[in-house]
Amino acid sequence: MKKPNPLLEDLKSILPVIAANAFQAERDRQVPAENIALLKGIGLHRVFQPKAFGGMELSLPQFADCIALLAGACASTAWAMSLLCTHSHQLALFSAKLQQEVWGLDPNATASSSIAPFGRTEEVEDGVLFSGEMGWSSGCDHAEWAIVGFRRPNAEGTQDYCFAVLPRSDYQIRDDWFAAGMKGSGTKTLIIDKAWVPEHRIQKAKDMMEGKSAGFGLYPDSKVFYSPYRPYFASGFSTVSLGVAERMLEVFREKTRTRVRAYTGAAVGAATPALMRLAESTHQVAAARAFLEKTWAEHAEHSEQQRYPSRETLAFWRTNQAYATKMCIQAVDRLFEAAGGNAWFEHNEMQRLFRDSHMTGAHAYTDYDVCAQILGRELMGLEPDPSLA
Repeated sequence: MKKPNPLLEDLKSILPVIAANAFQAERDRQVPAENIALLKGIGLHRVFQPKAFGGMELSLPQFADCIALLAGACASTAWAMSLLCTHSHQLALFSAKLQQEVWGLDPNATASSSIAPFGRTEEVEDGVLFSGEMGWSSGCDHAEWAIVGFRRPNAEGTQDYCFAVLPRSDYQIRDDWFAAGMKGSGTKTLIIDKAWVPEHRIQKAKDMMEGKSAGFGLYPDSKVFYSPYRPYFASGFSTVSLGVAERMLEVFREKTRTRVRAYTGAAVGAATPALMRLAESTHQVAAARAFLEKTWAEHAEHSEQQRYPSRETLAFWRTNQAYATKMCIQAVDRLFEAAGGNAWFEHNEMQRLFRDSHMTGAHAYTDYDVCAQILGRELMGLEPDPSLA
């Protein structure tokens, strides 16, 4: 049985405004400030913030239900906001000193990210000087901090994949988000030039996946933070895809019910092809939700029991979300193919849903070609391929 979700009713009350702002989000190429204010007003940004700083520490299933619902109103807002939320889970695995810097003076602070290890660093006393053009930082216009990736030489002569956390004063934002999908997510580039990052703001990715980071165990009574960062970070992508697909089902029904063929006047909504497409996509989206809900529940169970996931479990969690995304995109495509020429007009919600749906499958974590290899290797007892991480 699902736990009561204290946010869902509050979220439903503000969705009409967020949906009405969807065109503005695309026009401005970033999430409208009004949307962020409304979502912060109900506390969504605090779902994975430690209670010590006033956070909620909700479960992953509770969070995912909110993001899926939000995605039906505006996928761009849901995409950016989901990351601002899940980054708080990641920050809670950093040092206590870093968390105090982030939330001690501003409990409402959030972080965007650009975690691919493209940063360039120079070792200095007690830290690094960080430089780089760090792309794909969704929601960065509304964040006070940024989590960025880099590779750091170690004593063994190899390199560690690491994360650094920087305050907004240490980087500029390049307004370069001109995309066909998720137009309103504000996924821009962070420009960093020799910003000093002290050691307490740096963590190895491997440690954050193995329960060895500085912040692991800081909250022994928590049911959220006894977990690696990656499953939380990746959860929003498939959840947004699900919300988009569920909304597509609604819009297709609404528009097809009254649609008639221009040349014959035939009622499209009563025609066998439309009925069959709607039925199959409905089944497919329901299957995707059931699959994701099972995965979210496993996350919650492991956290409740303070049981760290095995490598096999992590492989399934990593890849389940990509397969669910694949199903959602297929369901959307099936309907859009039969939506007619009017669906391509910019004012038609269906074309936005189609574009945003495909963008949910374009992220590195939802690339099913990669995920299928990850799971296949695990099922065959092969060692993980680091090039597929």
